[in-house]
Amino acid sequence: MRFVQPSREVLAETLLAAGPQAPTLCEGWQTKDLAAHLYLREHKPAAALGFFLKPFAAKTDKAMEETAQKASTTEGYAKLVSAFRSGPPRLSPMSIKAVDNSANLTEYFIHTEDVRRAGDRWAPRALDADYSDALWADLIKRAALLYRGVDLGIVLVRPDGPRHVAKRAPVSVAIIGEPGELLMHAHGRTKQALVMFEGQPDAVALLESADIGL
Repeated sequence: MRFVQPSREVLAETLLAAGPQAPTLCEGWQTKDLAAHLYLREHKPAAALGFFLKPFAAKTDKAMEETAQKASTTEGYAKLVSAFRSGPPRLSPMSIKAVDNSANLTEYFIHTEDVRRAGDRWAPRALDADYSDALWADLIKRAALLYRGVDLGIVLVRPDGPRHVAKRAPVSVAIIGEPGELLMHAHGRTKQALVMFEGQPDAVALLESADIGL
């Protein structure tokens, strides 16, 4: 749990440094849209239901549009990022530490990289070893779901030795990388993830064309 608040701070700083109209890896979203997403899911969960349930998508899209529009100016954007940075209100489900950790440990890492890696010039961050271990532990809990659409066996491998069988099948591919890079790949940021593959060439090609992530 100790990594979520520092990750929130890093994400907020990254958003502020980028400004409201910077690109992100989230298709169709600028940084103001990403900030709106982060704010709504914590501060207005009823308006954010469409992120998870399709029948509520129209309501969520409207709330996103209105919130992002208010953040189009530098002042409005700074105010929105500051509200996100301050954390969820007391009555938000995410004010519960266990929920906050489960929902946001990976979320904040991925979205920080969504901003950092959207440009042409970026380098991976040097992560604290304990933070990497926490990201790895979170990844292996969700890996089967994230790779459910891949018609292959998937083995996640860290360079320092640990490995996890995310999915079993007659033909498998090993994906090798640091925990943060494996997370990026598993969440569909495949072009920006610094990973390597081991497997039959046709299997690797199938993986590279597969629909990965939620």
